[in-house]
Amino acid sequence: MSKINIGFIGAGNMGGAIMKGIAGSSASEKIDLFAFDPDQAKLSALSENGVTPCTSETDLVSKCKYVFLAVKPQIIEGVLEAAAPAATADTVFISIAAGITDEFVARKTLPEAKVILVMPNTPLLLGEGASALSRNEKVTDEEFDLILGIFRLCGKAAVISKDKMKEIIAINGSSPAFIYLFAKGFIDYAESVGIDRAAAEELFSQSLIGSAKMITDSGYSIDELIKMVSSPGGTTLAGLDRLYEGKLTDTVKNCCESCTKRAYELSK
Repeated sequence: MSKINIGFIGAGNMGGAIMKGIAGSSASEKIDLFAFDPDQAKLSALSENGVTPCTSETDLVSKCKYVFLAVKPQIIEGVLEAAAPAATADTVFISIAAGITDEFVARKTLPEAKVILVMPNTPLLLGEGASALSRNEKVTDEEFDLILGIFRLCGKAAVISKDKMKEIIAINGSSPAFIYLFAKGFIDYAESVGIDRAAAEELFSQSLIGSAKMITDSGYSIDELIKMVSSPGGTTLAGLDRLYEGKLTDTVKNCCESCTKRAYELSK
């Protein structure tokens, strides 16, 4: 049985993490990996994982049925224009660039281009990613299932409607940065009252992990979980009152709306 050729244009953190996830899994027996990046050092590092370097976007697309566009949205137009001459109706483009639509990819390559859109996040670097995927109508079930399986090698993956790929960015793509800022507030507070910063980081990080598991595994709703921690007249309610006064949930909504607005700007 012949192997499947999968190529990556862009060998940065996200592209490299996906390649390492494939290379370290049982799927590697069925897949040959290729990559192109202007930074030769990145390609050399990936060669240890069995990734074959390519000399250009065109060289890579000519060799691979599946082509990951693992580049920033600001440069994807030039990348697609460089890749287009080698693309065929059988090529499947997988874009992980925020805000980029399947229509944009088709406009820059082939009108009938097969396109899978993915919004991953940086915890994918540790095999704990949360990735949202959608596809256009040209992609077959077999093709989509292969790519969905790859992202499940690197964490959790969910299929969503194509028209919500910009809205999902705030939920899983950008949200790690928002969570880190939230965490910084707690850890900075701990340090300000004389608690060792390393101890505070360990305890708060575990609280995040445990709280996430309670959301996914406990069977309780988020409102019920809040009540479980909130004894009448206790410390938690005193803190929650200040968060409600500061309209934390409204601030989060505004944050998400700003994130989504920028995604639509990038898609133009």
